[in-house]
Amino acid sequence: MSYETTDPARARVLLDEQDHRYVDVRTVEEFEAGHVPGAYNVPLLERGPAGMEPNPDFLAVIQRHFGPEQRLVLGCKVGGRSARACELLAASGYTALVNMDGGFSGRQDEVGRLVQEGWVGHGFPTASEARAERTWSALKGG
Repeated sequence: MSYETTDPARARVLLDEQDHRYVDVRTVEEFEAGHVPGAYNVPLLERGPAGMEPNPDFLAVIQRHFGPEQRLVLGCKVGGRSARACELLAASGYTALVNMDGGFSGRQDEVGRLVQEGWVGHGFPTASEARAERTWSALKGG
Protein backbone atom coordinates (compact mmCIF):
# COMPACT_ATOMS: atom_id res chain seq x y z
CA MET A 1 0.00 0.00 0.00
CA SER A 2 1.52 3.33 -1.01
CA TYR A 3 -0.80 5.66 0.86
CA GLU A 4 -1.60 6.42 4.46
CA THR A 5 -4.98 5.82 6.09
CA THR A 6 -6.02 8.03 8.96
CA ASP A 7 -9.10 9.10 10.87
CA PRO A 8 -10.96 12.39 10.42
CA ALA A 9 -9.31 13.99 13.47
CA ARG A 10 -5.81 13.48 12.04
CA ALA A 11 -7.04 14.46 8.55
CA ARG A 12 -8.25 17.76 9.97
CA VAL A 13 -4.80 18.42 11.44
CA LEU A 14 -3.22 17.70 8.05
CA LEU A 15 -5.64 20.08 6.34
CA ASP A 16 -5.27 22.82 8.94
CA GLU A 17 -1.54 22.68 9.51
CA GLN A 18 0.30 20.89 6.72
CA ASP A 19 -0.60 22.17 3.25
CA HIS A 20 -2.78 19.20 2.29
CA ARG A 21 -5.68 19.60 -0.14
CA TYR A 22 -8.94 17.71 0.43
CA VAL A 23 -10.37 15.89 -2.59
CA ASP A 24 -13.93 14.62 -2.15
CA VAL A 25 -14.46 11.69 -4.50
CA ARG A 26 -18.22 11.38 -3.88
CA THR A 27 -20.82 12.18 -6.50
CA VAL A 28 -21.76 15.77 -7.23
CA GLU A 29 -25.09 15.26 -5.44
CA GLU A 30 -23.40 13.93 -2.30
CA PHE A 31 -20.87 16.77 -2.38
CA GLU A 32 -23.56 19.41 -2.76
CA ALA A 33 -25.47 17.99 0.23
CA GLY A 34 -22.47 18.72 2.47
CA HIS A 35 -18.70 18.47 2.42
CA VAL A 36 -15.46 19.38 4.15
CA PRO A 37 -14.93 23.16 3.80
CA GLY A 38 -12.45 23.97 1.02
CA ALA A 39 -12.86 20.58 -0.65
CA TYR A 40 -12.37 19.89 -4.34
CA ASN A 41 -15.00 17.57 -5.87
CA VAL A 42 -13.62 14.98 -8.30
CA PRO A 43 -16.04 12.01 -8.35
CA LEU A 44 -14.49 8.57 -8.66
CA LEU A 45 -17.83 7.16 -9.86
CA GLU A 46 -20.72 8.66 -11.81
CA ARG A 47 -24.29 7.60 -12.37
CA GLY A 48 -24.73 5.93 -15.74
CA PRO A 49 -27.47 3.97 -17.49
CA ALA A 50 -26.49 0.79 -15.61
CA GLY A 51 -26.00 2.47 -12.22
CA MET A 52 -22.71 3.67 -10.78
CA GLU A 53 -19.73 3.37 -13.11
CA PRO A 54 -16.13 4.63 -13.11
CA ASN A 55 -15.66 8.28 -13.98
CA PRO A 56 -13.48 8.14 -17.13
CA ASP A 57 -12.13 11.66 -16.43
CA PHE A 58 -11.12 11.10 -12.80
CA LEU A 59 -7.38 10.58 -13.27
CA ALA A 60 -6.96 13.20 -16.01
CA VAL A 61 -8.69 15.87 -13.93
CA ILE A 62 -6.59 15.07 -10.84
CA GLN A 63 -3.42 15.19 -12.95
CA ARG A 64 -4.43 18.52 -14.47
CA HIS A 65 -5.00 20.20 -11.10
CA PHE A 66 -2.60 18.44 -8.70
CA GLY A 67 0.99 17.42 -9.24
CA PRO A 68 2.23 13.99 -8.15
CA GLU A 69 3.92 15.44 -5.05
CA GLN A 70 0.88 17.46 -3.90
CA ARG A 71 -0.25 16.37 -0.47
CA LEU A 72 -3.80 15.10 -0.84
CA VAL A 73 -6.36 13.86 1.67
CA LEU A 74 -9.05 11.89 -0.15
CA GLY A 75 -12.45 11.29 1.33
CA CYS A 76 -15.86 9.92 0.43
CA LYS A 77 -18.90 8.81 2.42
CA VAL A 78 -17.21 6.12 4.54
CA GLY A 79 -13.70 5.55 3.14
CA GLY A 80 -14.05 2.87 0.46
CA ARG A 81 -14.16 4.99 -2.68
CA SER A 82 -11.39 7.22 -1.36
CA ALA A 83 -9.20 4.16 -0.67
CA ARG A 84 -9.76 3.05 -4.28
CA ALA A 85 -8.92 6.58 -5.49
CA CYS A 86 -5.69 6.47 -3.47
CA GLU A 87 -4.80 3.15 -5.10
CA LEU A 88 -5.38 4.58 -8.59
CA LEU A 89 -3.38 7.72 -7.85
CA ALA A 90 -0.52 5.81 -6.22
CA ALA A 91 -0.31 3.58 -9.30
CA SER A 92 -0.03 6.78 -11.36
CA GLY A 93 2.93 8.11 -9.38
CA TYR A 94 1.29 10.17 -6.62
CA THR A 95 3.39 9.99 -3.48
CA ALA A 96 1.67 11.98 -0.70
CA LEU A 97 -1.79 10.43 -0.35
CA VAL A 98 -3.97 10.05 2.72
CA ASN A 99 -7.25 8.15 2.80
CA MET A 100 -9.70 9.47 5.41
CA ASP A 101 -11.17 6.34 7.00
CA GLY A 102 -14.74 6.95 8.12
CA GLY A 103 -15.17 9.54 5.39
CA PHE A 104 -17.77 12.25 5.74
CA SER A 105 -20.50 10.11 7.33
CA GLY A 106 -18.78 7.34 9.33
CA ARG A 107 -18.13 3.66 8.63
CA GLN A 108 -20.33 0.91 10.05
CA ASP A 109 -19.79 -2.82 10.33
CA GLU A 110 -22.04 -5.40 8.68
CA VAL A 111 -24.66 -5.15 11.44
CA GLY A 112 -24.80 -1.36 11.43
CA ARG A 113 -22.57 -0.56 14.43
CA LEU A 114 -20.40 2.51 14.02
CA VAL A 115 -16.76 1.43 13.82
CA GLN A 116 -15.15 4.65 12.58
CA GLU A 117 -16.61 8.07 13.23
CA GLY A 118 -16.79 10.30 10.16
CA TRP A 119 -16.06 14.01 9.72
CA VAL A 120 -19.65 14.96 10.63
CA GLY A 121 -19.72 12.74 13.70
CA HIS A 122 -16.67 14.51 15.08
CA GLY A 123 -18.63 17.75 14.92
CA PHE A 124 -16.16 19.32 12.48
CA PRO A 125 -17.32 22.20 10.26
CA THR A 126 -19.17 21.37 7.06
CA ALA A 127 -20.14 23.38 4.00
CA SER A 128 -22.91 23.08 1.44
CA GLU A 129 -21.59 25.80 -0.85
CA ALA A 130 -18.30 25.34 -2.67
CA ARG A 131 -15.96 27.82 -4.27
CA ALA A 132 -16.91 27.69 -7.94
CA GLU A 133 -13.42 26.69 -9.08
CA ARG A 134 -13.50 23.61 -6.80
CA THR A 135 -16.68 22.05 -8.19
CA TRP A 136 -16.65 19.09 -10.54
CA SER A 137 -18.09 21.22 -13.33
CA ALA A 138 -15.23 23.73 -13.11
CA LEU A 139 -12.46 21.18 -12.51
CA LYS A 140 -13.40 19.05 -15.53
CA GLY A 141 -13.56 22.18 -17.65
CA GLY A 142 -17.28 22.26 -18.34
